Amino acid sequence: MAENIKLEVVTPEKSVVSEEAQIVMSPGSLGEFGVLIGHTPFLTTLKIGTIRYKDADGTEKYVFVNSGFEEALPDKVTVLAESAERREDIDVERAKAAMERAEKRLAEDRSKEDIDFSRAKVALARAAERVKLSDFKN
Repeated sequence: MAENIKLEVVTPEKSVVSEEAQIVMSPGSLGEFGVLIGHTPFLTTLKIGTIRYKDADGTEKYVFVNSGFEEALPDKVTVLAESAERREDIDVERAKAAMERAEKRLAEDRSKEDIDFSRAKVALARAAERVKLSDFKN
């Protein structure tokens, strides 16, 4: 049996994941990448997306991340995310409501000075990723 790599996903508020994994696939800013035991050390930024990993038993698991940083070492992957949540912890109704609010803001008149469109785009991306992940079937 192959060795596993330690996966740690943390936010400023809590530890979201701390377990052994066979492989970790992450949404890097320049594209998705995978990490196995013995990987060359590196540090990269993450975009809004989903971390997919196989736990020690081979079960595929998913974690939403709201951007951040990932450090890969030969025996450990550490993710420092602005926010993160396991797939099973996503509040789908809240995510759908956030998506609707962001879509409404983006549809409003762009001449209004009190609307921050770039912030609304990011909110829409976060909400859409959460909804997509919660609807995804293994």
